[in-house]
Amino acid sequence: MNATETKVSVSQLLRIAAGLWLGYLLVLAVIDWNITPPNRQFAYGYYVVNGLTALIILGLALWERGQEWLGRAFLPFLIILMTVLPTVSKYLLTPESLPGPIISVGAFTVLLLALVLTAWQYSWRHVAFFCLGTALLNLGILVLAVGPLTRPFFFELLGTAIQTISFVVVGYFINALITQLRIQQDTLEQANTQLAHYASTLEHLTISRERNRMARELHDTLAHTLSALTVQLETVKAYWDVDASAAQTMLDRSLDATRSGLQETRRALKSLRATPLDDLGLSLALSKMAKSAAHRANLTLDLAVSESIPSMSPDVEQGIYRVAQEAVANVTHHANAQNLKVHLTANGHGVSLLVQDDGRGFKPQPIDQTEHFGLAGMRERAQLAGGQLAIESQPGRGTTIRLTIKDVDA
Repeated sequence: MNATETKVSVSQLLRIAAGLWLGYLLVLAVIDWNITPPNRQFAYGYYVVNGLTALIILGLALWERGQEWLGRAFLPFLIILMTVLPTVSKYLLTPESLPGPIISVGAFTVLLLALVLTAWQYSWRHVAFFCLGTALLNLGILVLAVGPLTRPFFFELLGTAIQTISFVVVGYFINALITQLRIQQDTLEQANTQLAHYASTLEHLTISRERNRMARELHDTLAHTLSALTVQLETVKAYWDVDASAAQTMLDRSLDATRSGLQETRRALKSLRATPLDDLGLSLALSKMAKSAAHRANLTLDLAVSESIPSMSPDVEQGIYRVAQEAVANVTHHANAQNLKVHLTANGHGVSLLVQDDGRGFKPQPIDQTEHFGLAGMRERAQLAGGQLAIESQPGRGTTIRLTIKDVDA
């Protein structure tokens, strides 16, 4: 609770307390007037002083500039005002040396309001000081009013002791309750802050993952299409003057590949999901992709797709397909291979993908994701699909890529 909220709530409470106090004094005055014996003077001074005190508190509660002027002394000033004046007027502004029960109850009620304010806004140490201070003030004024070591003195002393004990008990419980509420409020604010921080972190992480996902989708669609088209057009250019018929055939294939890549890129940008999986399913889409790549690169294909592939979630199927697509694309563009093997098998423990070639291979080394996005993308997709990716390669001995996913769920 900040200072502004505290001031507003205290002001509201003081307005209510002052209004109740004025109403309470009016009721007490009416009762006291009706029960006062003819031979006893009515306590005009007591009701006037307490009424003026209540009006002062109400005025300060409504006067914002006065609150700003008093600053931190605003609430202590009002508590002292509510404590001293009712106690002094109870003994010194009544016709009798000892106040009647009506006036005693009224003074007790006002002191109780001051106690509530003290226990609400301050610590238990301040509550104890308030109880001790009111007791000493009560005793000091009592000595002036009736004198020490008299029967009325001991009678009022007993009442003061009972009042002090009551104030200590009530003040302790109010202060303990308020302290606990403040602790809970602080804990809740800390939890809200942590939750807001977590939500912000999650939002940034989600945005980052979505950007990476979009980058992978564009790499797996647009980049592959453009890379294959570049190779085919260079071949067409080489064959153009040597074998026009072969060049024309390659050009037609390039146009087909361009149209297919354009269509898949548009769908990827729209849904960011592998289009062939939507139309054919994993097995057929993987077979069609491998056959098409082998045909374009004049590779001998060893294709084996199990007929008992279990049903998997779309994200897992997409991960398997994209890893296979990236691995096959690497073979057709970089491996200079003669043979390509693509196997997708399933058993009781999960699904396994194997892509193998007999090309020139490479020497495995730490991957710079900014320069080898394809291999990094395969690793990311394997991780997102909950699988393990193994890449084995040696210069001149080809490359083997294995993706294993255990405990696949639909």
